[in-house]
Amino acid sequence: MTPEPANPTHARDREGDAAFAPSDQNRDRTGVFSGTPRDAWSPEAWRERPGAHQFDYDDAASLERAVAKLRTLPPLVTSWEIERLKSELSEAQRGERFLLQGGDCAETLAECRPETITNKLKILLQMSLVLVHGGQKPVVRVGRFAGQYAKPRSSPTETRDHGQGPITLPSYFGDLVNAAPFDAESRRPEPGMLVHAYQHAALTINFIRSLARGGFADLHHPEQWDLSFFHHADLPPSRKADYQRMMERLLDGLRFMEALGDKRIDELTQVEFFTSHEALNLYYESAQTRTVPRRHGHYLLTTHLPWIGERTRALDGPHVAFFRGVRNPVGVKVGPGMTGEEAVRLAEALNPENEPGKLVFITRMGAGKVEERLPPLLEAVRASGRLVLWVSDPMHGNGMTTASGIKTRSFDDIAAELERTFAAHKAAGTVMGGVHFELTGEDVTECVGGAAGVTEDGLHVNYASPCDPRLNYQQALELAFRTAGWLRDGRSGGGGFGLG
Repeated sequence: MTPEPANPTHARDREGDAAFAPSDQNRDRTGVFSGTPRDAWSPEAWRERPGAHQFDYDDAASLERAVAKLRTLPPLVTSWEIERLKSELSEAQRGERFLLQGGDCAETLAECRPETITNKLKILLQMSLVLVHGGQKPVVRVGRFAGQYAKPRSSPTETRDHGQGPITLPSYFGDLVNAAPFDAESRRPEPGMLVHAYQHAALTINFIRSLARGGFADLHHPEQWDLSFFHHADLPPSRKADYQRMMERLLDGLRFMEALGDKRIDELTQVEFFTSHEALNLYYESAQTRTVPRRHGHYLLTTHLPWIGERTRALDGPHVAFFRGVRNPVGVKVGPGMTGEEAVRLAEALNPENEPGKLVFITRMGAGKVEERLPPLLEAVRASGRLVLWVSDPMHGNGMTTASGIKTRSFDDIAAELERTFAAHKAAGTVMGGVHFELTGEDVTECVGGAAGVTEDGLHVNYASPCDPRLNYQQALELAFRTAGWLRDGRSGGGGFGLG
């Protein structure tokens, strides 16, 4: 993340940029509007759509005051950064880069602390180095941070019984909306949280920028790596040896590049981070959407890469209506219920110009469904000629609940979905362009399995997530090693350490 230049220019800037917004004469048979000039689109038009007001704010005046305040505050990211990310994502679509997207299920305001942010950056950096080695190409690093404060829930309400009869309250939708404690005041959607979340996102981004520029990203020295768990973990000897060989080759390659003065080492030591979050609360997103000097169209300036969730991707819904009008790249979570026809219509709606780097489909099928449900989507989108970056989220389709009622995920299922996704892309001749993980740099015990040796009986030791379970440091790094192996197996040629 870098400052906006005084006179910004970009290869993607051009006269006549167009977007698409509601127009009765251009409504297609799906209920999606198309073919309207960008200047007819409005950041507030989503409010007219059914289902737009998914949170029950009971104080309309306070809500509008909070939104008005957000409109006056400086942007969290810049259009220059957004266009740079879009360019890198277009390269990932062609197989020239690989996307690593990861971070918390839901950030909390209380966790806006330097050690927490530093640990997340450290694991993302180390994972990216492993992926660079495996894929022999640069990695685009995108964090689920500096805005991942909203969380969709399967029900708008939650009922608990503490011995005095059942009590029903609004669900906890993340710190952007309400608070986690189960009492009426905490669970009431509070408009002031919109501004509080913005402030914490700004603090987080500022700290990340400072770390990136201050040399924190120079993590290729062995003393920065904590791989001790591989030596005592319950892993087959062959896998331990494979991980160790890969690490030694990675470190040797980096030292060799340093010794030669290879300028490509800057790709690793001068690290660039981009931010992302699920753009669930459109009051927050639209308030920070604006035009910028010397560019055409509207930019959402809360984050570089917003995404639409599986629950909110309806073609005629408010989220698609909003995101079809912004210049940012946009991700969409794609579950096993999506058909090939729906995928194509969604791509047409969100990227009608078929712009490279604009649209990311993040598949989340589940280990047991990916082999059946993913190939038809790949074929339909390829046949349509729509440009999409395909990314795998192997976390969200693999949830489970233990006999004692603890929500968890199986490392083996996560790895299985990821491996089967690579295989599906290889069979279809499409590009597997990235991975999307819920993870933390902390030593939590939320997902079972992997080299970390977390069992169901051990989940209580340090289960810290307020929502969904995350991979811990050891599990995330092990998954990076496995992903690097699949990247290595899938590329032609071989040998050596390179950056593409």
